[in-house]
Amino acid sequence: MKLKPHFNTLLTDSVNLSPARLEELERRADRIYAALKLDDDLGPMVHDMTPQGSWAQRTIINPSNGRDFDADFTLHLNDDPAWSPRDYLDRTRAALAVHHIYTGMTLNRKTRCVRVVYANDFHVDVVPSIERGGVQYIANYEDNTWEPTNPSAFTAWMQAKDADAHGNLRKVIRLMKWVRDNRNSFNGVRSILLTTMLGDLVSRSKEIFDGNYYSDLPTSFFHLITDLDDYVWAREQKPSVVDPSGTGLTFDHRWSQETYGNFRKRLHDIADVTRRAYTSNDKDESVKLWQSLFGAGFKETGPSTGRERFGTPEKSTTSSFIAGRAG
Repeated sequence: MKLKPHFNTLLTDSVNLSPARLEELERRADRIYAALKLDDDLGPMVHDMTPQGSWAQRTIINPSNGRDFDADFTLHLNDDPAWSPRDYLDRTRAALAVHHIYTGMTLNRKTRCVRVVYANDFHVDVVPSIERGGVQYIANYEDNTWEPTNPSAFTAWMQAKDADAHGNLRKVIRLMKWVRDNRNSFNGVRSILLTTMLGDLVSRSKEIFDGNYYSDLPTSFFHLITDLDDYVWAREQKPSVVDPSGTGLTFDHRWSQETYGNFRKRLHDIADVTRRAYTSNDKDESVKLWQSLFGAGFKETGPSTGRERFGTPEKSTTSSFIAGRAG
């Protein structure tokens, strides 16, 4: 059975990031950007920021116990040939380290970003980026090289696929991330892999053949998970996952054959439960099957709490910075 009210309750009460936490995240990201703009060394190089990843794609989920949620934004910087890729990351971190808000906070310089860690269960990844010859690049600290990237194109691809699925793709991605993080399933599978593989499966031809293929969330979940299982189960060896943004790169380095093998087996079990839960004509049986997958939060309750709200992050403005909002 579809049990659409149960799916809605699971999303609104358990899975979706609350509007308050999303707004806090947006404020914190804006303040980081403001601090970087004010730095004497880095500030003149800064000219824009763009949300990327799950923040831009509206697939952030409420963190499970012991985990935090994160947001990434691209920090658009001028190209200075005198600066190496490592310089861009080091100077981004240094600019935050001397600011009065961030000087006592944990600032981790990662391979491709500077991570600002907050005490209340989330962190913000600042990804320095330049444009050279019409191509956008991000810095790789370990190799001291520039990597081509196009997060805006990835987000546009994902949004187009989500539109083809009538807004249900992003919800299915959130649900699968929830299963991964809260139901002891396929740990180590990065969100970008789930997003890409599920997005690749969305097909207009299936919608033309069956006008109800993505008609609602339970139906979309059933079709996308079983379609993904069919694809993965037929491949014992890790398949190549191509970046759909057009960089020519793959995400194959994001997981190992061992991680893929575990995901393949666990997905097969998830697809089996999904088939039985969706096709069952007995409500009690269907609820129990869905709960075995999603947990006790899969239940029928009252009106929505409104936690489906997600912002539509475009480029941030600097109006609040000019007004002096910081801290």
